[in-house]
Amino acid sequence: MTTSAPSASSQAPARRSAREEITAFVVMTALFAAAPLAVYPFFMMQALCFALFACAFNLLIGYVGLLSFGHAMFLGTAGYLSAHAARVWGLAPELSILFGVVGSTALGVVTGALAIRRQGIYFAMITLALSQMIYFFCLEAPFTHGEDGIQGVPQGVLLGLIPLSNPWALYYVVLTIFLIGFFVIYRTVNSPFGEVLKAIRENEPRAVSLGYRVDQYKLAAFVLSAALSGLAGGTKAIVAQNASLTDVHYSMSGEVVLMTLLGGMGTIYGPVVGALILVAMQNYLAQYGQWVTVIQGVIFVVCVLLFRRGVVGEIAHRFKLSL
Repeated sequence: MTTSAPSASSQAPARRSAREEITAFVVMTALFAAAPLAVYPFFMMQALCFALFACAFNLLIGYVGLLSFGHAMFLGTAGYLSAHAARVWGLAPELSILFGVVGSTALGVVTGALAIRRQGIYFAMITLALSQMIYFFCLEAPFTHGEDGIQGVPQGVLLGLIPLSNPWALYYVVLTIFLIGFFVIYRTVNSPFGEVLKAIRENEPRAVSLGYRVDQYKLAAFVLSAALSGLAGGTKAIVAQNASLTDVHYSMSGEVVLMTLLGGMGTIYGPVVGALILVAMQNYLAQYGQWVTVIQGVIFVVCVLLFRRGVVGEIAHRFKLSL
């Protein structure tokens, strides 16, 4: 018995999708590479860290269907660990960031093993409760310095070659870290593992009936998301030269949800756009003081009404693009 080769008509959409994805990645990389020429580099570095954080969160909610209300615990924990390793132990920046990633990964294993036992709102509430526990630990632990946080974190020399005190060198190091994390997420989503995650999102009972060990897949996705969130948190601590309670507070978990929804949940580039929008609002609307929250709320409502799939999701849907 012979099987026929895929027809040209069936291969055409796949080729078109691949071209669109490559084009989008090249355009995004080029824009980010040229951004410091027009935008304050520190703003862009902060935006890239949050963009990676949002992409890691989107991996969980957009492709597995798990809504975490406590993802800030991974960002903040890695930030504290990286800052402590760099300031107190004097580790190189790459080792400090790696230490933060290892810590957030270990935390992801423990919290994920507890949280994935439940679904829906119960999963969300468990992650929120665990995140609050981590917040109060960071508030009371001696090495975090309570409300003062860890200040004066040295940026050091990356790999003994690249002085991160140079803002241009630091920016392109952060951009490289973001692109690596982004590529890891892209490959995960477009792999057999990613297809199983999507199947779990669409119909978990059917995935179970097909013989997949759903809990193991969900835990693996949760841990990967935690590790990438930690990569964003550790990098942010080196960039900002501090680690504070802000990054581990529950409000940060809410902000990453907004970033993902604004950009487009379940899209590759949506969280990046959402992070850029939210960070830009926080920076350029800071002059309005307490009204910033109100303005952000209005903008968010308008975006939800006009872009029900998020900014990137709506564009991709309207123009039939693979974004």
